Amino acid sequence: MKMGQEYRYSLRNTKKSFNKKKGGYSQSPLNKETLDKVIRVFWWAVGIGFVLSVIMFILIANGKVGYMPPIEELENPKNKFATEVISSDGEMLSTYYYGEGGNRVPVTYNQLSPYLVKALIATEDIRFKSHSGIDVKALFRAIVKRGLFLQKNAGGGSTITQQLAKLLYTPHAKNVFQRGMQKPIEWVIAVQLERFYTKEEILTMYLNQYDFGNNAVGIKTAASVYFGTTPDKLNLEQSATLVGMCKNATYFNPKRYSERSRQRRNVVLNQMRKADFISESVCDSLQTLPMDMNFHRVDHKEGLAPYFREYLRQILVKDKPKRSRYADWQAQQYSDDSLAWETNPLYGWCKKNTKEDGSNYNLYTDGLKIYTTIDSRMQRYAEEAVYEHIGGYLQNEFFKEKKGRNYAPYSKNLSENQVMKILYRSVRQSERYRSMKNAGFSDIEIKDVFNKKVEMSVFTYDGMKDTVMSPLDSIRYHKYFLRSGFMAMDPMNGHVMAYVGGVAFTPFQYDMVMMGRRQVGSTIKPYLYTMAMEEGYSPCDQVKNVPTTITTETGEAWTPRNANHNRVGEIVTLRWGLANSNNWISAYVMSHFSPYAFVRMLRSFGLNGQLDPVVSLCVGTCDATVAEMVSAYTSFANRGIRVQPMFVTRIEDKNGNIITHFSPHMSEIFSEKTSYKMLSMLRAVVDQGTAGRVRFRYNLKGEIGGKTGTTQNNSDGWFMGITPRLVAGVWVGGEERDIHFDFTSEGQGANMSLPIWCLFMQKIYKDKNLGYSESDSFGVPPGFEYNCTGGEPSSDEEDTESSNGVFDSL
Repeated sequence: MKMGQEYRYSLRNTKKSFNKKKGGYSQSPLNKETLDKVIRVFWWAVGIGFVLSVIMFILIANGKVGYMPPIEELENPKNKFATEVISSDGEMLSTYYYGEGGNRVPVTYNQLSPYLVKALIATEDIRFKSHSGIDVKALFRAIVKRGLFLQKNAGGGSTITQQLAKLLYTPHAKNVFQRGMQKPIEWVIAVQLERFYTKEEILTMYLNQYDFGNNAVGIKTAASVYFGTTPDKLNLEQSATLVGMCKNATYFNPKRYSERSRQRRNVVLNQMRKADFISESVCDSLQTLPMDMNFHRVDHKEGLAPYFREYLRQILVKDKPKRSRYADWQAQQYSDDSLAWETNPLYGWCKKNTKEDGSNYNLYTDGLKIYTTIDSRMQRYAEEAVYEHIGGYLQNEFFKEKKGRNYAPYSKNLSENQVMKILYRSVRQSERYRSMKNAGFSDIEIKDVFNKKVEMSVFTYDGMKDTVMSPLDSIRYHKYFLRSGFMAMDPMNGHVMAYVGGVAFTPFQYDMVMMGRRQVGSTIKPYLYTMAMEEGYSPCDQVKNVPTTITTETGEAWTPRNANHNRVGEIVTLRWGLANSNNWISAYVMSHFSPYAFVRMLRSFGLNGQLDPVVSLCVGTCDATVAEMVSAYTSFANRGIRVQPMFVTRIEDKNGNIITHFSPHMSEIFSEKTSYKMLSMLRAVVDQGTAGRVRFRYNLKGEIGGKTGTTQNNSDGWFMGITPRLVAGVWVGGEERDIHFDFTSEGQGANMSLPIWCLFMQKIYKDKNLGYSESDSFGVPPGFEYNCTGGEPSSDEEDTESSNGVFDSL
């Protein structure tokens, strides 16, 4: 029976039943002509609706109704991807991105776990591989069950392709009507997407686009945030959990709603069972498992190498320096930045390099891949070494020394009144003070606010602690914490392997590797001795250990002094003088050279700060960064060739094309023969001199050179250590020069900084996968050992700077 006949037959039966209720069979007013008319109207309505639908879809496809992306954009969607920062051993250190939803890192289909693919298809679109963007069967089912029977659990009709179209091009709908109008547009876009992309590409794009919450945008970030792994290593239950979140990432978030997320995971597993992707036994066993996460919050202040990552971010986006942007007191900074702009390809990289369309690269949205020289294992060891020594020992000793002192955490040389002046200077430098001042508050009102106790969180080495104290007390409290800087480099190629700019990034963000300059003390002396060795001196040259007086340019007599009276009046070697950091011997060497020649030598070593050509420079009165010092010491291990710190090996675009490849920058400072002389002297510092505890306390073997340094009143403690394949430097001190140990037993470089270097090297040698060995050799040829017979030092203490330019031996 045909459809029209069935329809008329049904109407006749309905008509007769109705008339029967009235007591008999009467003729209905609906005659054959009327029925035919109704049928014609019905089919006309269906036909017109179909034609209008076709016209609407044509108009949508041509961009006449709603937004239809141009073909070029459909072929190459304008995705905003975060930039990845990758370590030399392949670990992702961090990402750079803008705001909420910007932390998206793309992956390819081959980088997805097979479990993830199957879970997504089974749950979201079982006929994904067979339809062309629209699943008619699923769509009809959704319309009937939801539209006619109002079943909310009828399942969605959207395919993965349609969901991708929504993620890419559909703005958030304000109401149900607006959302209904968006659907047809998504259908058209979905069909177009199926034309330009393979099924694998569509599925990958969808997972790259989806926001899994907690700043985990895209599957790569989600796998890292929720499970501490990568997409290719997701197991079955982890894949099911993440796919379950695709229904509603907030509602089924495993961090906030563990049980709800577990139930949703089990639904996904059951869908995989129905699709024959897993067996019933596997499904049942996995559904009994609890929700297990390895959650890692996305925060640029956390994770490995935060100081390095922040320095790298800042230097990549630098503008060309303009003098008007620098304060008067920043003249040196302007000079350094101007030089960096011209000579350092990494400085201002985003402003110097352009894309095909002529626009500059955007660090936060262009999906760059920055391959760094940092080794994640060595970086971890460096951070552990800083934490273990300062957090585990030195900080407690500082607290003990300052306990109950009204001048704490400052030096005993300051009065309480002087301390309060310094603290209020810090108040005036704070953001809160500037904000209140701009808002019109008086100094008295601001002072009251800073002295009023409030609830706050403060830093401890056991984590942030909730307490009650005034903002002024908080400033004073945080000044108690000692600061540190550590950097390790490969002396042959300049690769920076580890970079620790401080003890904790969140509370103390000032970088003491590249930004902070502190007085170098006796670590400057190897540069002085290098100048002498280059002029024909020998480590075994002998000199009488007596005070040396030098007449300055102004006609004044300058005589450093030693508190250590070992071998006074005896004949000693230059090697002995450096090993013991003897100021008289340093002054003797300085007396044979011009301070201007020494400044030129220091410049060649890479010290870029203020260098006054005065004779006292020979005992370390100038300031330098940790990075400058480490770079300078590479020349001793690299046969007189200094290599500049290298932080990045290459930068790629989001498609893996290399944009820039970086090479080491080297310069020869002194001869290979001089380097052998200096190695002999620096090794004597460790074997016989002020760095002796490298051997007797930390039991490090092999060929090691080094130099300790301590400045006036123990304000700065340094240690520079060199091995055949690794050069590292450490600085430890207070936030300000007046914050320091009062007693030299704790405040000298051999106690504050040397242990960090030793702990680091112990970890390096213990990890055989790194390839470093205590059997590594400097490769000094026979005849260049310089085994002098000038006597042995009897102390591991060194000379330091005194306030009037005279030096006291520690």
